[in-house]
Amino acid sequence: MHDSIAALVRQEGWRAEGDAARVHYDGGGDRFAVEFYAGPGLVLYWTVPETPGSTSPSSADDTPEAGTAAPVPRRTVPDPLRRRIREDLAAADVDASVERREI
Repeated sequence: MHDSIAALVRQEGWRAEGDAARVHYDGGGDRFAVEFYAGPGLVLYWTVPETPGSTSPSSADDTPEAGTAAPVPRRTVPDPLRRRIREDLAAADVDASVERREI
């Protein structure tokens, strides 16, 4: 596991998935999955559709009943979420500017 991934999973809500770390965000009616890829140093944002009976963003995973996540452009992601991701990256000793990197 990359050191950056190990450091991120110590932040609230993050979990490791191979060479990536993921956190879910649920706020203001929007649900996002945020992924950090250690190798290329990239952050991706995905919308996570609401599932029937779902009360927790962590229940939105790759199961058929969870629907399909879709990538979203950075400019449509709420600023508080982007700020939180940059803070988590910095706390894990990852250059927070990778959050601004366009794909």
